[in-house]
Amino acid sequence: MKRFVTFEGIDGSGKSTISKLVTKKLQNDGYESIWTYEPTDSTIGKYVQECIKTQSNPFITSFTFIADRILHCKKIQQWMDDGKIVLCDRYAESTYAYQAAQLKSELTDPIHWLQELSKDRILPPDRTYLFVINPEASLARIQQRTKLIPFERLAFLEQVHKNYLKISKGERFLHLDATQSIDSLVNLCYHDILETKK
Repeated sequence: MKRFVTFEGIDGSGKSTISKLVTKKLQNDGYESIWTYEPTDSTIGKYVQECIKTQSNPFITSFTFIADRILHCKKIQQWMDDGKIVLCDRYAESTYAYQAAQLKSELTDPIHWLQELSKDRILPPDRTYLFVINPEASLARIQQRTKLIPFERLAFLEQVHKNYLKISKGERFLHLDATQSIDSLVNLCYHDILETKK
């Protein structure tokens, strides 16, 4: 059984909806589960949200994201120690994908730079689900939102999408077709979380 799983993908990929439904399904079936998200609602997390809204300096945004995550990891570890399954909507890969896109003109290898900042400071998930969707399709899903945050521009999301595909390699990652039905995606994640290694 996986104790700490994260849900990643560009805006409009459906990861928030799926992660909440998977959490509810686990809880209904008797598994103690916690749904959490980043940026958090802590003081630092709220500052991160302000950085996003005001299009703050990308270095400041990156540092605050990571600071919020380090603090968040203390809570996640406590939940895990209490025997709970923790499902997190956005985690480290969001920072690597989004902030690297912002820092593209500032650094030679922004993904590596961001990964080094986080190295040995955050908890490694047991599984990371990447919801893969064409950026144009994702924007079509969220066009009804009254105010699209800066991250939700097509050219930017295309770069973020490329970054996600670049960093999501290895056994920890599971790529999911975000255009599948909600029920299919929920069941897939649910059974994967409960799967025990043979």
